[in-house]
Amino acid sequence: MIEARRLHILRAVADHRTVTAAAAALYLTPSAVSQQLAALEQETGHRLVERSAKGVRLTPAGEILLGHTNAVLAQLERAEAELAAYGSGEAGTVTVAAFATGIAQVVAPAVARLARTAPGIRIRVRDAEGDASVPMVLDRQVDVAVAVEYRGAPPADDPRLTHVPLYAEPFDAVVPLDHRLAGAAVVPLAELAKDPWIGPYPGNPCHDVVVLACESAGFQPRLEHSSDDFRAVVALASADAGVALVPRSALRGMDLSGVVVRPVHGVAPTRRVFAAVRRGAEGHPLIRPVLDALDEAART
Repeated sequence: MIEARRLHILRAVADHRTVTAAAAALYLTPSAVSQQLAALEQETGHRLVERSAKGVRLTPAGEILLGHTNAVLAQLERAEAELAAYGSGEAGTVTVAAFATGIAQVVAPAVARLARTAPGIRIRVRDAEGDASVPMVLDRQVDVAVAVEYRGAPPADDPRLTHVPLYAEPFDAVVPLDHRLAGAAVVPLAELAKDPWIGPYPGNPCHDVVVLACESAGFQPRLEHSSDDFRAVVALASADAGVALVPRSALRGMDLSGVVVRPVHGVAPTRRVFAAVRRGAEGHPLIRPVLDALDEAART
């Protein structure tokens, strides 16, 4: 008989590619993970993982079991949801991981709405970059992720997750007050090809949006300054350190007196924001109201 907790470990190893990283995500020791993998191999009668200097990868038998693992764990999530519904499930804590502007845009309004409509549900919010929250859901560190689509993100049909689109927002061009394009109604990105740029670090989903937008305009941005804090990005642009692309919602409430903000000419670069939960958990009586409240906040 295969133990479900060992399937959790197999999936974590497949996701993180090393025993050490999987152990850290699961709050286990590497030796405990290795022992559980060995026990799983004994239960199945197959070698499931191969170790190398670069980490761990699944064998063909491991890949077969991983496909069933996603289905089994999703069904267990559904079972927990139905049992919670049977027991009313009207009170409890839901942990939501989201990036800073996502918290301001949809999470905080959702918290306020739930305080009125579902006062028994307590929301615990964790600040996490747009590419960090989905792994936190998969590792069961949080219940809901509010994340940004990025290169390498799990696709909408990933069997491990239920994906709920929330909103999309454009990036605006931010240039210093004395910039040659400060008087333009819209900014063609190609005109910024020779400027120094300010932007997020590689790995941040917004970095991907900026780079892909510039590549579509025919150039690689010369990123001279890096920060994941858009207030810092705007401050550097105010100091004439360069130009930037910033999500529109991130500009709200900022001091923009030292910069000019203009729409991008043509199709604006866009970040798409979604909520994600472990597949099968979307019907949980605590999680469903949270997803509904996030959707309502996004539409409002």
